[in-house]
Amino acid sequence: MQNLAPIALFVYNRPKHTERTIKFLQQNLLAADSRLYIFSDGAKMQGDEDKVNEVRDFIKSVDGFKSVKIIESKANKGLANSVIEGVTQLNQQYGQVIVFEDDLVSSPHTLTYFNEALSRYRDEEKVMHIGAYMYHLKEENLTESFFYRAATSWGWATWQRAWQHFEPNIDTLIKQFDKKKIHDFSIEGTMNFWKQMQDFKHKRNNSWAIRWYASIFLKGGLTLNPSQSLVNNIGHDGTGVHSGINDIYNVIINPKPITQFPDEIKENQVAYQAIRSFLSNRKGSIWTRIKRFINEKLS
Repeated sequence: MQNLAPIALFVYNRPKHTERTIKFLQQNLLAADSRLYIFSDGAKMQGDEDKVNEVRDFIKSVDGFKSVKIIESKANKGLANSVIEGVTQLNQQYGQVIVFEDDLVSSPHTLTYFNEALSRYRDEEKVMHIGAYMYHLKEENLTESFFYRAATSWGWATWQRAWQHFEPNIDTLIKQFDKKKIHDFSIEGTMNFWKQMQDFKHKRNNSWAIRWYASIFLKGGLTLNPSQSLVNNIGHDGTGVHSGINDIYNVIINPKPITQFPDEIKENQVAYQAIRSFLSNRKGSIWTRIKRFINEKLS
């Protein structure tokens, strides 16, 4: 496979998570032929400096890739700014990029999936994003991969031709939505995507991901996804800056390669309904929610 996409890995202050993320990446079949760029953000508070330095000491020893380049920031940019700058830089340099954060374990076939999809849909303007994570869906008749409207952020890839449409200004995005678009954007009200937009506007979150999904949605774009996840997030243990303790989204990683890709560039309605069903029922009954709340408070 020629012209492999570079990998952008964003790390901060979690040495053990970073080590696991890289260990699993090293086991990918295309790791030895892939360029790895590690973006290390600076400490936000003095108390974070030791962990940031521990991460930086570890990443200096990373091998197993075609090349490893470390980009250290003296100042704390925050995850959103780090991702936006890093993805922009590598897209401009290579025309495509694969993106990981420091809390993702991956299948050995993840890089193969990304690179195959990046090559296959390179000139399909409507395809704007490739995701590696997928919820645990109960639908048994799903194809190995499918197109869907929303963008996942736990392991993903894109091209410069798509990323150029990323709109960072939340007001520019919000003014393009009407009631129907909000309904469709929120998967018929089953996911709080619109609340995330409002929260960003009011500085209650600093998400690059919700702005990227909104940019894709407003362009009429699609995202490619596996029906069984190639990635699992290990950051829901309370250590992450942006993740709480939550096992709803834990998945069993698909041990097999993705060999089937859709030819028709349109949203898969079977997959859409399966995702909508998952989102509608993901929190369980009121008693399940109370039990989960208590367990999270006690842990």
